[in-house]
Amino acid sequence: MVVLNKIYTKTGDAGETALGNGARVAKHALRVTAYGTSDELNSFVGVARLEAAGAVDEALSRIQNDLFDLGADMCRPDMEQDAEAEYPPLRMIDAQVTRLESEIDVMNAELDPLRSFILPGGSALAAHLHVCRTVSRRAERLCVELATMEAINSSAVKYLNRLSDWFFVAARMANNGGKDDVLWVPGANR
Repeated sequence: MVVLNKIYTKTGDAGETALGNGARVAKHALRVTAYGTSDELNSFVGVARLEAAGAVDEALSRIQNDLFDLGADMCRPDMEQDAEAEYPPLRMIDAQVTRLESEIDVMNAELDPLRSFILPGGSALAAHLHVCRTVSRRAERLCVELATMEAINSSAVKYLNRLSDWFFVAARMANNGGKDDVLWVPGANR
C-alpha cells in the first residue's frame, strides 16, 4: 500500500525522478513521458466525469483505476525480472482490454453506422471524451515508441489502443446516440 505523508521530497530538483524499480532517470525520459501522459489522460477523464452519470460515470471510474494500473506498469521497467522481484510489479492484463472491447460492442450496437468522419464536439461530455481520445492516442504513440527501445508490456499498448476507441464510441453515445454528432463536411469552407 502507498503511504504519502510528505508530498515534496526535493529528490527531483535536479531534473531526475525514480522509476518503480528505484532507478533514477531524467524527468524527460521517454518512459516517464509515456506514463506521465497516461496520468494526464486520467486527469482529463476526471474532467469528463463532471458531465457523466450512471453507467458512463461508472465505466469512467473503472478506466481511471486502470490508468493508475497502467502508470504502475509503465514506471516499472525490467519486465524480465518480474518473477524475481521482492514485490511483483502490477502489470496490465488482457482481461482489461477485453472488458473495454465488450463495453465498446454494447455501446456500438446502439449506434447507426458512420457515413462521415465526425468532428470533436456536440455535447459537453462528448467534447471531453474526444479530448480523452486524443490524449489516449498520444499516450499510445509514446508507448509504441518506447517499445522500440525497451521491453514494455504489450497489454498496456493494447489497452491504450482500445481505450481511444472506447472514448470515440462513448462520445458518440453522449451525442444522443450519435444523432447529434457533428459531421465533417469535406471542403465546406473553400
